[in-house]
Amino acid sequence: MKTIPFNLDKCKEITTHFPTPFYLYDEKAIVDNIHRLQKAFSWNKGFREYFAVKTTPNPHILKLFKENNCGVECCSIAELLLANACGFTDSDIMFTSNVTSLEEFRCARKLNGIINLDDISHIEYMRKEDGIPELICCRLTPDRPVTYEGKTVMNYEDSKFGFTKEQLISGLTTLKQYGAKSFGIHTQFGCHRTEAKYFGQNASLFFQDIADIYRITGIKPAFINLAGGIGISYQEGTPEPDIFEISKEIQTAYQNYLIPAGLEEIPLYLELGIFMTGRYGYFVSTVLHVKETYRNFIGLDASTNSFMSPLRYNNYHEITVLGKEGEGNFTSYDITGALCENRDKFGIQRQLPKTYPGDILVFHDAGAYSYCQATNFNGRLRPAELLLCADNTIRQIRRAETLNDYFTTLDYKIDTSLMDNEN
Repeated sequence: MKTIPFNLDKCKEITTHFPTPFYLYDEKAIVDNIHRLQKAFSWNKGFREYFAVKTTPNPHILKLFKENNCGVECCSIAELLLANACGFTDSDIMFTSNVTSLEEFRCARKLNGIINLDDISHIEYMRKEDGIPELICCRLTPDRPVTYEGKTVMNYEDSKFGFTKEQLISGLTTLKQYGAKSFGIHTQFGCHRTEAKYFGQNASLFFQDIADIYRITGIKPAFINLAGGIGISYQEGTPEPDIFEISKEIQTAYQNYLIPAGLEEIPLYLELGIFMTGRYGYFVSTVLHVKETYRNFIGLDASTNSFMSPLRYNNYHEITVLGKEGEGNFTSYDITGALCENRDKFGIQRQLPKTYPGDILVFHDAGAYSYCQATNFNGRLRPAELLLCADNTIRQIRRAETLNDYFTTLDYKIDTSLMDNEN
């Protein structure tokens, strides 16, 4: 069974200060995972992880990456400002955006971050306004689908991202004419896979493209950015990614295709998100009601507006009823929230120990693309975020929203005094 770094007594202690629902992140586990990744890729001189800010955009989480020699990958002004607030500057920042405005390019330039162009037309767009930086990166969209074991995983023909190979060759030449001196090449083929051979197979194809581009242009990349896409196992019994095996497969591809092409000692970068924090976050909620009609329903004090992953991505998140680990007497439940929407379900026909109002449910693997996708549908408020620190203390790193927060952007007077408190 998946484990939790806190027990029922610890959770009850937490809820005396921070009522459910909330997200809780495990600081030590995240830092240990950063070190594991760095060790796995220690064979590559210059390797660096650029944590995808969109995954868990909280400065207290970002600082864990800053303190452990990682950069950050940003794709908006808000993310750039978060990065700057955490002390990321210059080559600490990879600005990987698309449909990018001049304001975004200018913000990235002010921070001296590495700009990763998504479109060949952006070259002239930037040059006419702010000029071309000496170090720049371009995003390659391969001219073939990403496949594995005979199945198409990603079809680039309908992708809005990146240059074609021919555009990239032309674009690099143009950028050099406009004064750029160092070039990175970026691609995305991960797609949340966990199989080591998948990454080896597709890294081989990408490295062949880079060798071709180098042969044609004579431009040696300053770095190669393999982006993100290493997934995690959400459901018990499905394979977890082995980062050492994944790295080994990528190393073999590197040795087979880059070194023979004369591209020795090229630093590899990654922009991992889910792999870095996904397993180390938990969504915690309390049972308000248990309803018995045609099915048994557990009604929580949270709704899927706060935790969209089970609804938006159909992700299967393991659930633990705290204090009832290992119990039998399972009952089949749909776990629901209070939204006026029948799809407002965290799990369907889940086998859980007999559950009652007041029980605390913990959803595993909620550390990525969870809080950041919360909404205010039905006027429901977003929850707090907490950090389980390495010394086992709890720190609130984002307070829960209040009704005043919800109404603050309205140019209209709303009387919140009708509530016992503004929550």
